[in-house]
Amino acid sequence: MKYIVTGCDGQLGGRVAANMLKEIAGENLIFTCPNLARLSAEKKNAWEAAGVSVRQANYDDVEEMAAAFQGGERIYVVSSILNGPERVVQHKNVFDACVRAGVKHIIYTSFFGANRPDYHQYVLPDHTATEAYLKEMSSRLGFTYNVMRNNLYMENYLTNSVMLANLSDYVWGTNAKEGRFTPIAKDDSAACATALLLGKGTDNTDYDLTSETPINQREICAMVAERSGKPYRFVPMNDEEFYDYLDRLGISRGTEGYKSTAPVLWCSNDMITNEGGIANGQMGVVSHDVEKLLGRKPLEVTDIIDKYSYMWEENITNWKQIR
Repeated sequence: MKYIVTGCDGQLGGRVAANMLKEIAGENLIFTCPNLARLSAEKKNAWEAAGVSVRQANYDDVEEMAAAFQGGERIYVVSSILNGPERVVQHKNVFDACVRAGVKHIIYTSFFGANRPDYHQYVLPDHTATEAYLKEMSSRLGFTYNVMRNNLYMENYLTNSVMLANLSDYVWGTNAKEGRFTPIAKDDSAACATALLLGKGTDNTDYDLTSETPINQREICAMVAERSGKPYRFVPMNDEEFYDYLDRLGISRGTEGYKSTAPVLWCSNDMITNEGGIANGQMGVVSHDVEKLLGRKPLEVTDIIDKYSYMWEENITNWKQIR
């Protein structure tokens, strides 16, 4: 059995790759990334020394991906960083390449709410369309799948929110108001992906990945202020006020206008609608799917906050400084 991990150069795919190396011999692993030139030589050399096949697989190139996936039977597909129709095309390209390469099981990283028609976050149409294509292909062609619907990433509130506050005289701005939510830690998401790759889930089943203790950003901000000794202050905003706050920090409203100098990788349309989903209670659903897959409770903010103390200790202000 050979396993494929896409996006191995990223924060989520990289975690899955590291997990798989602890479980599976390197010669049975294929790690891919969209541009090998951007993968650190140190990481590539270490993987190859362990027997891993490291290959380039750009989501815009079906032929390249089909070649890269050759020999693999189960694949973890991390979603593209784009938003909109181009992203859906890229995801379809990946699945088409999987079929050409003879992959038998596909695990796709979706977003919480993609199956809920009353949810209207900016990125959801991309994931809803992708899930529909994957499931139609599965029923028609016979391969199996899993869908992982991650809630908002817990780390974003200990990195991105802190960075924006560092740039704004410690103002922790958001339109989430007092809404409580159940963010998922990336380590838990990666652990669930690893479990699914190893066949520990149920075929053709969707998993909603959340933590189990709803929390709000006022509480997270207070934790950061207490640990740092700095005057971080939670400032609830309406949508327009939050747009203005993000505009002033150089964050584009859509991905088509993304600036490499922006402090975060996200566009403000994404952030506004995600935070709005928190405000109206949509992101506070508690699922127990993490425990089903891992046999333990999911991580909570208090479990990982100290890992990111460097964000305030070093006054981090750009996503490229996150580690």
